[in-house]
Amino acid sequence: MRLMRVLWRSLSVVVAALAMAAPLRAQELALKSSSPSRILLDLQRREISVLLNGRMRGSWPVAIGDPTTPTPQGEFAILTKKINPIYVSEKSGSRQELSGPTSPIGDRYLAFHRNGRGEFGIHGTPWPHWVRTRAAVSLGCVRMLNVHVRQLFDLVDVGTTVEIQG
Repeated sequence: MRLMRVLWRSLSVVVAALAMAAPLRAQELALKSSSPSRILLDLQRREISVLLNGRMRGSWPVAIGDPTTPTPQGEFAILTKKINPIYVSEKSGSRQELSGPTSPIGDRYLAFHRNGRGEFGIHGTPWPHWVRTRAAVSLGCVRMLNVHVRQLFDLVDVGTTVEIQG
């Protein structure tokens, strides 16, 4: 019995040392902010995570910007949240307004940055293959599976910090 206690204590020390030696990247990033909620996007891993009060609440695969139209890096904030946003297409020569889960931006949209190239957002997609393969195919937006972006949408508010690192 004494040997079991010694082994258990030794194992606890080893596990604690490993946890300190290899902390989760998202947790490292979260320590930089005192904000109660934070979205973290790792462009290399093509993964988005949300932390609430320092606790990981979700992590999902994403598709990101193509190398010629990359997802911007830096610290941003959620500017607006929209349910069933309108996507305007003029590809066929006439203006078409698309909305809902089958539109190119799905049924949830979280804008996080605007610049000379336009507006960048985190949104759903009707093309799950690109997200599942973590592709770099968008014009700079962050694509998520519709079911995942709905979860993220419900967890964060306008003003939530969005940290994007490559």
